[in-house]
This record gives sequence, structure tokens and C-alpha cells, in this order.
Amino acid sequence: MRALLIGKEPGMTLGYDYVKEPPYEAVVMGSLSLGELLRFREERVLSALAEGKSVYLYTPGLPEAPKNRALAGSLTAAQRELKNWGVLFTDGGRKQLITAEEAKALRAAGRRPSPGAVLTPLAKEILEDTK
Repeated sequence: MRALLIGKEPGMTLGYDYVKEPPYEAVVMGSLSLGELLRFREERVLSALAEGKSVYLYTPGLPEAPKNRALAGSLTAAQRELKNWGVLFTDGGRKQLITAEEAKALRAAGRRPSPGAVLTPLAKEILEDTK
């Protein structure tokens, strides 16, 4: 599957072929600077979220927590806002990311995702829909 890459390529494989232009099924933000995180307005990411595409933020690509407590609090709030919008945070570790397309394939095969898998909101809806 193809994912639009924002920032640096993640150090771990997330299972996507990275592209710079459409078409793509998901977006991967491999890195964000302090300023980008605090003033997040990346149009391509916001458009992908509005279209219901999966958007992942590779957490090792985030800036280190600053020693300034007020700034650290603002960064925490910015991360919380991204999560509220539906951005999925991943460290590229053992947790498998399940997209809507993968959820459809799992459901068609009568299988469930592996324990600890991270489901996109649409994937969760697909797997829970028993109608």
C-alpha cells in the first residue's frame, strides 16, 4: 500500500511504500519539529483526515520534551489535539496498524486482528459491524 510521507522517513518499517504525490491510501508523518507540532496546519494531513484516510504519526520523530514546563504543556496539548482528530500515534514497534482495507480483508476471511493491534476508527467500525 502507498502512503504519503510527511517529514523524514520513519526508522522502522510501517508496511507502506512512501510517495510524495497522490494516489495514496494513508499518510505517515515521520517527523515534526517543535514549531510544526505547535502550529499544526499541514493541509495534506487535514485533507486526508477529512476524507477518512488513515494518518499515522511516528512518535520517535517527535521533538524531545523541552525543559520549559509551559512549552512542554503546550506540546502535550498539541499531541492530544492530533489524537482527537484521529491521528494514530505509533512507534513502529510490535503493534500492528489495521486500516479499513485490512479490516475488510480480515472480516472476509473470518479472522480477528492480532492482540494489541491498533485499529483506525473506520477499521474498528468495520470489524464491529455484525449486520
